[in-house]
Amino acid sequence: MVKKKRNIELTQVTQWEDGKATRVEDYLAAEEPLEMRAGQYSLGVTLRTPGDDEELVAGFLFTEGIISQREDLVALRMPGDSSPEQNLVRVTLDPSVRLAPDSAARRFSAGSACGVCGKASIAQLRRRGLRRPEAALLFDPEMLCQLPPILRETQAVFVRTGGLHAAAIFGPAGELLVLREDIGRHNAVDKAIGWALLGGRLPLSDHLLLVSGRGGFEIVQKTIAAGIPLLASVSAPSSLAVQLARELGLTLVGFLRGRRFVIYAGEERIAVSASVPAGAS
Repeated sequence: MVKKKRNIELTQVTQWEDGKATRVEDYLAAEEPLEMRAGQYSLGVTLRTPGDDEELVAGFLFTEGIISQREDLVALRMPGDSSPEQNLVRVTLDPSVRLAPDSAARRFSAGSACGVCGKASIAQLRRRGLRRPEAALLFDPEMLCQLPPILRETQAVFVRTGGLHAAAIFGPAGELLVLREDIGRHNAVDKAIGWALLGGRLPLSDHLLLVSGRGGFEIVQKTIAAGIPLLASVSAPSSLAVQLARELGLTLVGFLRGRRFVIYAGEERIAVSASVPAGAS
């Protein structure tokens, strides 16, 4: 039997350790589909961890280019727990927002891990008119190294389940502004950016985004859409993510662990001076 409460589920499992099997209770990260609809149009379906759904929807609509500003989102009608449409969000958009019924960018299903896999391309993002993020300061490398421990210590649901990604927005001095968790990397990012959008905080110039997983293509494009100049991850970026970051002027940091990180793009925004190995041209 699985008992469910919001974003965590409790279930019975068999644990084997040192030759002994024991029946114990274990926590699972919840995963459910969420569909977003505006009138007759399905805007998207994603698998997510319930919680912060308003932020998730707002962030998704903004980072995918369906809306371009807070004022485009007139209302969100969230379902109640007992509603037959408990995984359906009704969205009211400003009449100026035009939806193309045959647009693949508007009608796709996203798994919790893949984000917008296969949908986006750099050419499509060029047509969206995403602009180079601006920042008026240099980020301190010592400050960057202090952020992953803050991320881990603030992941309340991950501590219990071990199964969630996190995305956190930090201020220029390394102050944590918001952290959101989800079973999907892109959902966690959308929740954090949705928080900023609903609060009238965009664009997030002079801020940075730290994610617990890898820095993939979809995470890079969402970061740029929010005007965030620096994206850091504790793991590796993909080749397409690096290409997009370099083309659109995002500072991309990977392998941010301990006192080490790798800058893949936008080195000019970090206060470092790289030495050139002897013999290098």
